[in-house]
Amino acid sequence: MIYVFLATGFEDIEAIAPVDIMRRAGLQVQTVSITGENVVTSAHGVGITADMLLPEVDFSQAEMLVLPGGLPGSTNLDACKPLTEAIKRHFETGGAIAAICAAPLVFGHLGLLQGRRATCYPGVEGELKGASYTAAIVEQDGNIITGKGPAAAFEFGYTIVDFFLGEGASMPLRQGMIYKELVHSA
Repeated sequence: MIYVFLATGFEDIEAIAPVDIMRRAGLQVQTVSITGENVVTSAHGVGITADMLLPEVDFSQAEMLVLPGGLPGSTNLDACKPLTEAIKRHFETGGAIAAICAAPLVFGHLGLLQGRRATCYPGVEGELKGASYTAAIVEQDGNIITGKGPAAAFEFGYTIVDFFLGEGASMPLRQGMIYKELVHSA
């Protein structure tokens, strides 16, 4: 199971686009509210109904833990001790983690990026303790995937699909979603 954690102030596209892409690929994905309420309000005032609440998550079934960015969403994720403790345990046992925009700061504060390549929203790189900051749109270093910001949301989702289903597995999705045309016309 892939769990995507939603905190008040999450960046809308960084949560919804990757979830959409992963579900289109047939991956099992659940959105999780860390607020104690089913409806979580995004950075742009959109209420999104999460699939479950944090206490309902079975971390023993987790294949990847995903953090959308945004502010104050990222700092709210970082302040949630039950979540950060679960992320650390999951990663220390070899589990995969992913974060986009400002959310990689959570991994940096936990010391999980030590000696790893990572990217994030410009200005947040100082929070990526021990990481080699690349400024790439999406960076994958082993079982860690990081994305740069809102415009990276699609590539972030496709990279997660390829992580689970193999390199190139996202190509039919990219084609079906007209992504390749968008990228090539820019």
